[in-house]
Amino acid sequence: MNPLFVAHGSPMLAVEDNDYTQLLKKTGAGLKPDAIVIFTAHWETETTTISSKDDVYETIYDFGGFPDELYQIQYPASGSTQIAELVRKLLEDKGIPSEFDKVRGLDHGSWTMLHHMFPKADVPVVQVSVNPYGSPEEQYRIGEALRELSDRNILVIGSGVTVHNLRILKWGQKTPEPWAVEFDDWLIDKLEKHDLESLFRYAELAPNAKTAVPRPEHFVPLFIALGSGKPEEKPAIIHRSYDMGNLSYLSFQF
Repeated sequence: MNPLFVAHGSPMLAVEDNDYTQLLKKTGAGLKPDAIVIFTAHWETETTTISSKDDVYETIYDFGGFPDELYQIQYPASGSTQIAELVRKLLEDKGIPSEFDKVRGLDHGSWTMLHHMFPKADVPVVQVSVNPYGSPEEQYRIGEALRELSDRNILVIGSGVTVHNLRILKWGQKTPEPWAVEFDDWLIDKLEKHDLESLFRYAELAPNAKTAVPRPEHFVPLFIALGSGKPEEKPAIIHRSYDMGNLSYLSFQF
């Protein structure tokens, strides 16, 4: 059950039918996890916080100004206190503090993708927060602490975006801008070489890093997913495309 980094892009992803959403459907159809542990860029906390509940999540519409049809979608997945306890134990065994949240619903960093991947909402979901101010090394160690989840048939997903700068989106533009492609090319090269030293220093080494990642909340789920994968396995690109000029849908399996 290899971990995934999956781009969640625009909330409109939930109602679109394109190459990427078809890929999400195909990927989900080929997986039979016992549970999903998803780190979402849209839940930020200083301490790693784990959703711990067994009942059905509320679907959170943490966005505005979109078509009404988007607000009609429900993703009635249930949680799992048992898996939440396991996640917390694995983190704390590695000295990583964590806490539980028993009330928060699923934000669009989770349900827009899971809606395509597991449309029946019949797989328990444990949603986990990110701390964008933690170093890349710290993010990687969070993932590393959860590495054994794959052997337990639990799917770990990092939900974010590699190139995410909403201030300079080019509305309606389908061709990617060269600077965004250059950043992702660098990232792919370092991931395939498992060059952790360079990856951890992406902010100073990667071309156009400050433009691609003006704030790291959407980028750090990549390091968590990477850390939870087996280092001897070469990362695989499962999808690459761009929307609005520079919004990247680059996604990986680790």
